[in-house]
Amino acid sequence: MKQHEEFLKQTIDMASGNAGRGFGGPFGALVVKDNKIIGRGVNLVTKNNDPTAHAEILAIRDACKNLNTYRLENCIIYSSCEPCPMCLGAIYWSRAKMIIFAAMHKDAAKAGFDDSFLYEEINLPVDKRSIKTIQIKPDNYFKPFKEWLENENKTEY
Repeated sequence: MKQHEEFLKQTIDMASGNAGRGFGGPFGALVVKDNKIIGRGVNLVTKNNDPTAHAEILAIRDACKNLNTYRLENCIIYSSCEPCPMCLGAIYWSRAKMIIFAAMHKDAAKAGFDDSFLYEEINLPVDKRSIKTIQIKPDNYFKPFKEWLENENKTEY
């Protein structure tokens, strides 16, 4: 547990430093494997003009680059705050073995980073979501998936 706290303290220091520089939101994340930091990230949404530049996403990208793989099996994601739905999805896709965070998403909401509407939107039927969403199924809509299924040289993930 002491070790987890040390990594979490680093994410909090990263988040605090990032907030002070004004590069993005007050969030920091680490990816750790075998007690070694293999990926780091701070929120750079406003600095990079990239709504996906969350700390966890950037830490995952850094770790994947450093490990030369898209899988983070046996890795722990440490985050200064509970991951948002986008980051949580990326963490699951990376196949990390554990997530450890400090602040709850409700704490982030108190500072103006309220993503509760995303949790609500995900549970709504597509036609009830706040961003108008329409599905159109042309005759060839399944073609990419059919080609994927038939490709013997694909890399499964």
